[in-house]
Amino acid sequence: MSDTLTNRLAIHLKTLRHASGWSLDQLAAKSGISRATLSRLEQAKVSPTTEALGKLCAAFGQPMSRLLMMVEDSFDALIPFDVQSESEDPETGFIRRSVSPRAGSLLGEVQECHLPPNTAITDDFSARPPQEHHLVMLDGALKVTMDSNSHALTAGDCLRYQSAGTCRFATSQDRGARYLLVLM
Repeated sequence: MSDTLTNRLAIHLKTLRHASGWSLDQLAAKSGISRATLSRLEQAKVSPTTEALGKLCAAFGQPMSRLLMMVEDSFDALIPFDVQSESEDPETGFIRRSVSPRAGSLLGEVQECHLPPNTAITDDFSARPPQEHHLVMLDGALKVTMDSNSHALTAGDCLRYQSAGTCRFATSQDRGARYLLVLM
């Protein structure tokens, strides 16, 4: 199979289906695309129409722009510290640095986050498709609350979750938090 956009898309669609644990029949039921067409798409025997891509994106819960970005053929391997973007919320002092932004066929993204002492932030994931998160504490202490579940984290701890609903991150009065957030 040569390295064309259709071939890269075929491989990615098959990878997404396998990652979801779905058979071709299950994806056909979820997307409204026939099993035979899905098989031809995954084998790069046909190129998908925009309508088919839209149905597949809906089934996988991701925007079409994300799906197409995932099959781009290049990305920068090295991201020097001085070109990593950083943003700060002036109200809370929360700092987020994009250590490894989403790119091309890479599935993950890595952010380094700093939350000052006696600060709480809330992230509402309800308007976005669920996404896998791995929060790795580097320093300090952090209380993460999702729905009615709370988790107290300290250096070295890892909290794994899928984003859904509202998530609250809070630090104690005398201790901030520095952590890595890996998004898949």
